[in-house]
Amino acid sequence: MKTRVGVLYGGKSPEHQVSLSTAMAVMNAIDPHKFDVIPIYITPQGQWIKGKRLTGPVEEVKQLQFTSTATAMIPVSLNQVPASESSPADSEETIDVIFPLLHGPNGEDGTVQGLLEMLNLPYVGNGVLASAVGMDKVIMKNLFAQAGLRQAKYVAVTKYDWQKGGEAVYDRIEQELGYPCFVKPANAGSSVGISKCKQRGDLHEAFAEAFKYDRKIIIEEAIVGREIEIGVIGNDEPICSVVGEIVPKKEFYDYEAKYEDGQTELIIPAKVTPEQYETIKKMAIAAFKALDLSGLVRADFFLAEDGTVYINEINTMPGFTPYSMFPLLWQHSGVPYPELIERLIALALERHQEKQTITYTFEK
Repeated sequence: MKTRVGVLYGGKSPEHQVSLSTAMAVMNAIDPHKFDVIPIYITPQGQWIKGKRLTGPVEEVKQLQFTSTATAMIPVSLNQVPASESSPADSEETIDVIFPLLHGPNGEDGTVQGLLEMLNLPYVGNGVLASAVGMDKVIMKNLFAQAGLRQAKYVAVTKYDWQKGGEAVYDRIEQELGYPCFVKPANAGSSVGISKCKQRGDLHEAFAEAFKYDRKIIIEEAIVGREIEIGVIGNDEPICSVVGEIVPKKEFYDYEAKYEDGQTELIIPAKVTPEQYETIKKMAIAAFKALDLSGLVRADFFLAEDGTVYINEINTMPGFTPYSMFPLLWQHSGVPYPELIERLIALALERHQEKQTITYTFEK
């Protein structure tokens, strides 16, 4: 019997369109001899619409943007199919495992993962806490510091502090970080809302832009060097891919460089020394364990001009099209795209099975 995979995509997020592209790629790559795919679309307004089981490839993204409310569903019914003569309880539309392909807030941040935990449904990727921490760059970096991982200096600012403190906030940034520095929303991905500031006059506009997407932002010192990334998969015994390098033609790797202008060069494998690779791998595994990650993660690093390695951040649901860095890293490590998907589904079922051994009641 084939495993029934519910592919969850879309969502109330600035990265809605990115999620659609990822979902189409994954659906078309899943082995139809081993898996049945059931699309589940979350509209930009937050409505959940369940599609029919796929019987062929998805030709274009708009096929996944369901508009009919006839199949709209309440999320808590994900693992239930009402029994009737036309739809028995063991219907092929029931779901064995969920593959969340949601990027950004309301999907990658632990919210959907919490729902799936409550429903006791297996799902691909990181759990509630790991997803939430991986989404919040400030908390993530605090835990990196606790784990002793080398990283750029940073300052966190809330919208309230900025509106109340004004120039004093800018003074602190100049004293602790200097220029150039990067201003980012604390909870956003795909380089949404990021600005590079070279002087004090750049800060106000950068803060205003970042605060469009979050109530908390992070400001980081700029590390001069190369941007290196590595993929990690696993649960209790994570393994690493080869490393890749991002060479943006623009000043930094922003949303357009990632998804629109096609001007960014990806070098895989990146040219690093064996010692540098071992350092990156060791730090990636340490970050994986410090944040209690599972399933998959892409870890991003800076390799400074003097050879020093700094961890930048981790992404608990990295770009996942065949042309995204994470799948390409594994392809160059001997794990082709369809096999990578299959491994992640197996890891999800493994982790879920482990959870079923936990006792949730207590009797004297």
